[in-house]
Amino acid sequence: MSERITYDWLVVGAGFAGSILAERLAAERGDRVLVIDRRDHIAGNAFDHLDEAGVLIHRYGPHIFHTNSEAVFAHLSKFTEWRPYEHRVLAEVVRPTTGETIQVPMPINLDTINRLYGLDLSEDELEAWFAARAETVQQVRTSEDVVVGKVGRELYEMFFRGYTRKQWALDPSELDKSVTARVPTRTNRDDRYFTDRFQAMPLQGYTAMFARMLDHPLIDVRTGMEFAEARRRFSFRRVIWTGPVDEYFGFRHGRLPYRSLRFRHETLDQEWALPTGTVNHPAEATPFTRVSEYKHLTGQAHPKTSVTYEFPAAEGDPYYPIPRPENQALYKRYEALADGERDTWFVGRLATYRYYNMDQVVGQALATFERIQKSVLPAAANDAVAAGRVAAGD
Repeated sequence: MSERITYDWLVVGAGFAGSILAERLAAERGDRVLVIDRRDHIAGNAFDHLDEAGVLIHRYGPHIFHTNSEAVFAHLSKFTEWRPYEHRVLAEVVRPTTGETIQVPMPINLDTINRLYGLDLSEDELEAWFAARAETVQQVRTSEDVVVGKVGRELYEMFFRGYTRKQWALDPSELDKSVTARVPTRTNRDDRYFTDRFQAMPLQGYTAMFARMLDHPLIDVRTGMEFAEARRRFSFRRVIWTGPVDEYFGFRHGRLPYRSLRFRHETLDQEWALPTGTVNHPAEATPFTRVSEYKHLTGQAHPKTSVTYEFPAAEGDPYYPIPRPENQALYKRYEALADGERDTWFVGRLATYRYYNMDQVVGQALATFERIQKSVLPAAANDAVAAGRVAAGD
């Protein structure tokens, strides 16, 4: 006879959204939860592990945690200690004045411009320098509009156009303004990639943090399991869905477009390889978009080092919802279907077709839990109600 256990919740996906909700449902409500993931591990795209050389790497490219939300940071701090870390990125570009290849800070800041052009501008002078090169944009709609309207076409071509075309297989003029708006332009010397209040890495890594999160007697975890198999083998009252929303509905209205990534991990017989955690390669002729070195992020001491090259891809695991109006219109059709699902909750980047950072997914999961608290009785309360109905002869 096949195994069949009844759970209060089936959580599909063991990444941030699913794991946070599983822990809250078990720890705060006393609900019994089954977490499944089609991959062979927990932690979703944040999964990290020791490679063959013993270097801690991120299987799906670098994940750097940053947030301005004290509540988000405090919640994750229940499951990990932190290593303070401020990410810095260099971009490898060609200097216009000499034709030589150099690496300069990204996002563009005062040092970026001074090094590129052999200048000695001040912050006030740089603001005027940008203004003199900016193009007039009547209405900012696209990613191209954002950049050329701020710093002009030469810097747009140098830093953004090729990188964006590789990453999205679309020209920035075809993408929503939100894509390049994520990368600010600065007039000071702040070379941090992020400026959030909290910037840190889990001290023992992301996978260890997720393992602590899911270590609860009311939570069972099954990796390497598809949703269809879980439905055959187990009974459950409600579902938390963190996978692609179109997949849940059997692609009824067609597939939502995503961009994927391919990773090339290399271990080098040297202590260091890069001057910073990440070096971007915006030139369209270079097939990868960036290379990252994990020891900068983790603080690990090791005689060898490991790096990862990222190659954008059309096929593969879905990573990035493509922000175009027609894709949002298609998502709205799936969102309407999702709104009609009484016992399924859709959470996370793929389930809500949003280009979220990790902290935004955490915030969304915590907000979803609060809505569940207001609308769904805990398992113990459900049992008590059922017992009362039996006693009353209902």
